Amino acid sequence: MNAGPLFLGEVSCTAMELVCVRHGRTAWNVVRRFQGHSDIPLDDEGRAQALDLASYLATERFDVARSSDLSRAWVTAEAISAACGVRAVREPRLREMALGAWEGLTWPEIMERTPGLSHDHEMSPKVYTPEGGETFDAVCARVAPVLAEIAATLPIDGRALVVSHAGVMHALMHVALAPEDASGRGVQFVPACILRLRGDGRAPWTIVSVNETAPPRFVREGCPP
Repeated sequence: MNAGPLFLGEVSCTAMELVCVRHGRTAWNVVRRFQGHSDIPLDDEGRAQALDLASYLATERFDVARSSDLSRAWVTAEAISAACGVRAVREPRLREMALGAWEGLTWPEIMERTPGLSHDHEMSPKVYTPEGGETFDAVCARVAPVLAEIAATLPIDGRALVVSHAGVMHALMHVALAPEDASGRGVQFVPACILRLRGDGRAPWTIVSVNETAPPRFVREGCPP
């Protein structure tokens, strides 16, 4: 699925909603280096994106907020939670998929070192396990209880903010959606995007929107208005 906002339904006032946010941009995102557990900070654009998200979500109510403890996610979460008046809590189980020896490398560099991989595999974490890294199933196994714990704390119309990473958002969809639900399969999450899931706290959840992004509040340096 190509990057771009996809809206699949309206939010019901009698359903729980998870607002899942990918962190803002980093310098490694720009050159497409795999980050994994490497604690790469937001770049200038990423910090601006975090403020854009904060402004965009400022009028929304959140009962709880959880974030990966990696700085790129945590700084994004702090900006949003401050604007929304909710306390963000660090959750290490929301860290990005551990990529072991691949962290810091681009996909062409990884292919040179790992025979059998192709360009088609770059966005398919289910088909590879990096040396010293995690399987996609392992990521799903640590994300699933976080989802269950958040749902257990929410009232029937509760709303949760979850700030994490592209791999974790794929794992959340894998855990939350019905097996036959293909609406979000193959999506490429862009930096600072929003995934909204709606449900009653038990699987399957329903996708409300994918790759929703905040409009920039300010004209970036070097960019036309």
